[in-house]
Amino acid sequence: MGSLFRNAFPAVLAAMVAVACQTVQTTGGGAVGVDRGQMMMVSAQEVEQASAQQYQQIIAEARKQNALNRDPATVQRVQRIVNRLAAQSGVFRSDATRWQWEVAVLSSDQLNAWCMAGGKMAIYTGLIDQLKLTDDEIAAVLGHEIAHALREHARERISKSMATNIGISVAGALFGVGDAGQSLMGQVAKVTFELPNSRLHETEADRIGVELAARAGYDPRAAVTLWNKMASKSSGAPPEWLSTHPSHTSRQRDLAEYAERVMPLYRQAGGR
Repeated sequence: MGSLFRNAFPAVLAAMVAVACQTVQTTGGGAVGVDRGQMMMVSAQEVEQASAQQYQQIIAEARKQNALNRDPATVQRVQRIVNRLAAQSGVFRSDATRWQWEVAVLSSDQLNAWCMAGGKMAIYTGLIDQLKLTDDEIAAVLGHEIAHALREHARERISKSMATNIGISVAGALFGVGDAGQSLMGQVAKVTFELPNSRLHETEADRIGVELAARAGYDPRAAVTLWNKMASKSSGAPPEWLSTHPSHTSRQRDLAEYAERVMPLYRQAGGR
């Protein structure tokens, strides 16, 4: 292949990706000031529809395996916290108040919780029970997960993956890169593009999460105690630069700073 075409390829690829992408502002900045344009290659509607379908499958499978927690006190406790957090979602995006919010409590030893696009959520009993979470700490967990959905981080990651795959496929076709070469290119692209952005997503979700909690009347400082508990359960975690999550030290420091920043909102909501 001629050197002229090789030299032109990066510009051609960039133009192809640019045509497919659009820059959007998924949320307002809030008091914590999260304000960043995001490049998207897939529509919000498509991601929300796929999330709703996936959620229904997960719930159906959990019901089949008798993994849906039916303890009324736990379910009502979680639902009450979600309702208060979701009521504050309009601060960041007005359409979120019209989402069909759902939350399931899943009986599992996993220390996990998540929120899909459109407000489809779950929290695992292992997280609540093993860490002996307070209501404020549950609000910290769920506020963080809700923040991922509000910021459409799943849609953004899908879009980044699509853009990367376009580059890998076109490069492979043009330069004759075999399967092994494409796999290596994929790993390089992942470390170069996905991991730093994933850490950014975690930081954004932390900051929005503490604001949601504060506005809902939950102590935002509980995010710090929560991650202290998480740190005690994750010894031997990979260093920050090889992880999709910020290090515990970095995370605790940032959470403490932003929790203090939103304390006036917490006090306005009736906290002390």
